[in-house]
Amino acid sequence: MKNRSNFSSKLGFVLAAAGSAVGLGNIWRFPYLAAQYGGGTFLLIYLILAVTFGFTLMIAEIALGRKTGVSAIVAFKSLDKRFGFLGVLAVIVPVIIFPYYSVIGGWVVKYFAVFVSGGVQASAGDTYFTDFISSTTEPICWFLLFLAMAAIVVLFGVEKGIEKVSKIMMPILVVLTIIISVYGLTLDGAMEGLVYYIKPHMADVSAKTILAAMGQLFYSMSLAMGIMITYGSYMKKDNNLESSVRQIELFDTGIAFLAGLMIIPAVFAFSGGDRSALSAGPGLMFMTLPKVFASMRFGGAIGTIFFVLVFFAALTSAISLMETIVSVFMDKFGWKRRFTGIFVFILAAVMGIPSSLGFGALGFISWNGMSILDIMDFASNSVLMPIVAFFTCIFVGFIIKPKAIADEVKASDGTFTGEKMFNVMIKWIAPIFLVLILASSVASGLGWFKL
Repeated sequence: MKNRSNFSSKLGFVLAAAGSAVGLGNIWRFPYLAAQYGGGTFLLIYLILAVTFGFTLMIAEIALGRKTGVSAIVAFKSLDKRFGFLGVLAVIVPVIIFPYYSVIGGWVVKYFAVFVSGGVQASAGDTYFTDFISSTTEPICWFLLFLAMAAIVVLFGVEKGIEKVSKIMMPILVVLTIIISVYGLTLDGAMEGLVYYIKPHMADVSAKTILAAMGQLFYSMSLAMGIMITYGSYMKKDNNLESSVRQIELFDTGIAFLAGLMIIPAVFAFSGGDRSALSAGPGLMFMTLPKVFASMRFGGAIGTIFFVLVFFAALTSAISLMETIVSVFMDKFGWKRRFTGIFVFILAAVMGIPSSLGFGALGFISWNGMSILDIMDFASNSVLMPIVAFFTCIFVGFIIKPKAIADEVKASDGTFTGEKMFNVMIKWIAPIFLVLILASSVASGLGWFKL
């Protein structure tokens, strides 16, 4: 496409793509999974999978985007019409995720406002979080505010909006994470949590641990959502694709590691080493950590900084989700960016309100014990994303062949050092793992067993 927007530099692309990958999954999901599945054991397995499985899928998606110059809904079809369905499936994922993700983003903005206004003690109350999310008007207002902030950035476009914001937010996010991590390690009892977090115990290695690490990697790196294909379509040909992917992985995995370092030792310190305090999922952020901040000296200031960090992470991911949807509608219907952005904002608002009300007014709607938000999360992350990733591997491995991707990777300087590993992973190892992930996730979601 002749008028396709581009990132102005490789740094801009890397920070924007890293901003997409770094989100709420890194800040709360990674720490509680690491705690649940053996700390250092989970961490080691995750790192191994990141440089193999994660590298392979990210290379494939970004290369597909740059090769075709279009978003996911058109990219697969442009290379083989039989796989047009895959583009549609890939687009459905962010359409489902963006609204409910923005609901959680609204919760983050709410807690930031509470801490800024000096409400740290109030936020530590046992029922504060549940009282808030079960109310009607207030969660919707915070949700719409967060949604509007993401929309404003996307309306400004790739270079002036997404790239500019990512260049500011991502370095700040890293600095804030390091500051809180270092502070947390000074707490009494934190060292026990540190040892648990970084020391692998091979006796803890199991199929469930590997599948949990794989699922987190999948969730964390914005794979199988059409996002990396969309961002790849904005990438210039002279930018080194392989080194960009490695830098994105380093950024994403580094933030996840620091999030664990920030949360696990601190909660160990304030819970007396009780690991059950780390298994609360989103409750870890909104229920357990406010109690930690409330008991700290200068806890209000530290908590405020923490929720600024979480807000940055949530917003950059929301921006990438919205940009992917906007790009799809622009490519499909030829709409202008401003009109498309407003349309997607309204669509996400309408879709997100039921998820917001699912803990209160619409709480009677549930399936297998899951709220509306949980159902949306299960459908997108546990079902659709593994399916999209599996067919992407089949598409690259056996339809257009790995050489097509390798040639695109080599377009900048003629090198692709990970080509041999990529070929094996994309054709054989990744598809097998994805089938296992899908089967285990669905079985767990249906209550047949719990990972």
